[in-house]
Amino acid sequence: MLRRVRQSLRQVLFLMARRPDLLCGAIVFGVLLVLAVKFTCSRAKNVVASARPPVRFFSPDAPVVDLYLGQLDQVERLRSMAEVSLIFFYAPWCAHSMAARQEVQQVAKKLAKQVQFVAVNCWWSQGKCRKQNRFYQYPIIHLFYRRFGPIEYKGPFVAPYVESFLLKVITPLTYLSSKAILEEFLSYHEPRVVGFFQFNSSPQPPGYITYLSSALQALKRDYRGAVRFGVVTNKQVAEAIPLEEDETVYLHRRFNSSLIFPRRERNFTSEAICSWVFEHHETVLHWMQPPGTKSRLLEQELTKGPALLLFLPHNPLGSKPNPILQQIADIAVRYHSCDNNNHSSLDKNSPCCQSVLLPESNVNVCELCLTQSGSSVPGATVHCSFSAVSQPFLRHCCLHQVTAPVSIESAPSEGCSTFLNSYSPFSRYSACCRKVEPQRNESQAKERPDTQSAPPPSSAPQQGGDGITGLRCQTNRTLRFYVLDVALNWPLAVRLGATGNRSASLHQEAGTPGEGSSGRSFAAIVNLKDEVHYVLHRNPAATVTESLEAFIRNFSAPYSLLQRHLVGEESRGGSEEDARRPGERQQTPPRHLITELTTSSFLPSVMDPQRDVLLFYYTQWCGFCSALNHIIIQLARLLQGNSTITVARVNVARNDLPWEFMADHVPSVLLFPRHRKHLSVKFPDDLSITLPNLLHFILRHSGSVRNADKPVTSPADADSLGPSAILHAEFLALQREVQALHHARERLSKQLAQLWRENRRLTLDTRSLEAQNAELQRERQSLQEQHQEKSRQLGEAVRRLQELADTSESLLNENTLLRILLSALKDRTEAREQADLERKEAEQKRSQMAS
Repeated sequence: MLRRVRQSLRQVLFLMARRPDLLCGAIVFGVLLVLAVKFTCSRAKNVVASARPPVRFFSPDAPVVDLYLGQLDQVERLRSMAEVSLIFFYAPWCAHSMAARQEVQQVAKKLAKQVQFVAVNCWWSQGKCRKQNRFYQYPIIHLFYRRFGPIEYKGPFVAPYVESFLLKVITPLTYLSSKAILEEFLSYHEPRVVGFFQFNSSPQPPGYITYLSSALQALKRDYRGAVRFGVVTNKQVAEAIPLEEDETVYLHRRFNSSLIFPRRERNFTSEAICSWVFEHHETVLHWMQPPGTKSRLLEQELTKGPALLLFLPHNPLGSKPNPILQQIADIAVRYHSCDNNNHSSLDKNSPCCQSVLLPESNVNVCELCLTQSGSSVPGATVHCSFSAVSQPFLRHCCLHQVTAPVSIESAPSEGCSTFLNSYSPFSRYSACCRKVEPQRNESQAKERPDTQSAPPPSSAPQQGGDGITGLRCQTNRTLRFYVLDVALNWPLAVRLGATGNRSASLHQEAGTPGEGSSGRSFAAIVNLKDEVHYVLHRNPAATVTESLEAFIRNFSAPYSLLQRHLVGEESRGGSEEDARRPGERQQTPPRHLITELTTSSFLPSVMDPQRDVLLFYYTQWCGFCSALNHIIIQLARLLQGNSTITVARVNVARNDLPWEFMADHVPSVLLFPRHRKHLSVKFPDDLSITLPNLLHFILRHSGSVRNADKPVTSPADADSLGPSAILHAEFLALQREVQALHHARERLSKQLAQLWRENRRLTLDTRSLEAQNAELQRERQSLQEQHQEKSRQLGEAVRRLQELADTSESLLNENTLLRILLSALKDRTEAREQADLERKEAEQKRSQMAS
């Protein structure tokens, strides 16, 4: 069959070689057929529905131009018509855009006459905004001041904050017309920049536009506008700073010398001025606003050192400054005011000082300073060495002075002694001893209402009764002051320990607006390095300044007596000192199978002297803890009738505990025996946590271990032995059950061995069958491949035969046509020959007739 097909194909190819025009026609026809099939029959249908056209995002009555089709080309036209423009890029599906829409509408209704508000849908796929911009979040606000911009707003999308930022963009410079206004402008704790430009020579000096642009550049970096820029046009007013030259930029600083922009060293451009200001400005209060999304802003600030977080009510549009904020700013300024001349007479000539805790008391501290005399070698390096001072000498020198009460208002020399260094005649030691008073919270103040505690001293001698001035340079525990809006960051304050109790927060002065969370205030010190934080518990009889100063002094003391604040699930916090007073709390919890402990109930429950407490440490994310829950439940059910043993657990991920009660890993099991709480025992790590092991652990280390080994001969003996005998009987019953389980396990092991042998035999049979099956599969695959190859060859032969048949048919048609043409030509030739013959005959007749 194949031989015949090959011969037919050879004949067809031979004929096509003799007639190349036939071959070209066949190729062209095949190409046209393939293209027709591709563009008609094989076109896939579009099954994705087209997106619905967008609709208006803002309400029609809002003074906002809503370009909901993403017409970015109209933004430039609208922006050129106004001096200040706000562009609101949104996505209609975004929940943040929907929430910010209401806030922007409120601001637009107030400032529609001064600002052009434009909203652009940057999500519509056919709009120019989506094609030209790649925003990774929504919404986004851009502001333009004439041709300057864009200024991206990075603050919270709340109407007062957006309006305040708009007002700062509208008036980036404050006009200082008199000396009084200039002094008031420079009196604030925030950084201030003053530019002196005279408008006499020209209506607009050349550098004024650059200075205006630098103020707008500052708003790009800080949306709060903490660095304010002012302008002076009167020479007499400028001389008060003093400024004499025209086009001068002045940076006002409190703690260091104020600076003038160096025009000879830097280019006078807006970027250079803004960078120079932010490089050299001084800030005592840092406003912080976490974005509310995944961010490392809070971690980056807290890793810089201990931070004082102040949650205060804040109104960005307030005409009058917050009185509490003014008091805190004054404390921060005095805290950072480090005057090198304001050292004590003890360390006037040498900065070598060290705080020494006297061994007789944990509240008596001696401040020891090494002073170099004037006869020392000039230019020699001062080495601080306190090895020559012994503790007995300090006891003899200073301890008798702290027994008597020393008033804080007394002279600095009280309680001080001076003695020579035994190793060098050119130096002497000075020691001042004092008693450190801890900060008392509200409960302590109620216990001693008649006692007025003086604020504890700082780590350096106090100057004039004020222990906060210059404290930043007198201690290694330097604080950074951060202010947060309590209305926007109240959940963070709650996580740190804030509650609805006003005693745990700053007092609300008159003139502080807001109610609820917006009217509360809260203060805490967070030390991320030591993993501790402290909460300010303010005495209602003290002012905000006194409470905050005492709080800062107690933290900065060499041996701070502040109590670490513990945050728990139940009451959202309590100090470590409150947790150590179980007798002051009336606790009547319901009796449960397993007692769930929190921060507030931990010590009263664990340190109960009448109970053996088995404590299970766990977390909600620990998989091993979840696997042990059924064992703890079985143990609690077994010991449910025993009134002297408590099975408890604590979630250490949600409840802070005192350091001595923390576990190094979870799960962990600790036993606190009754009457011997100081001899707590940890369950061995190398022993598996099972029910028999836990029972043996309890019997071995419980408070009634001596009665556990005594035999029980009668019910009377059991009653006399008490709960330990009951526990022993329960243990014996459980031991018998374990033995029965051992026998059952042996029987089950024999059955499993028989099943294992049968399973082994079946496995071997299965493997042999699988090998045979694999061989058959390979043979089957080979036959399939051969079948496919033969089918392909047969199909190719059929296709060629079909082509040969088509070619033969066309040849037959041509042959028929040629025959018809030949017959017609033959008939025509015969007719022509007949006509010629007749003509010749006629000519012959005419010639005959003529002759």
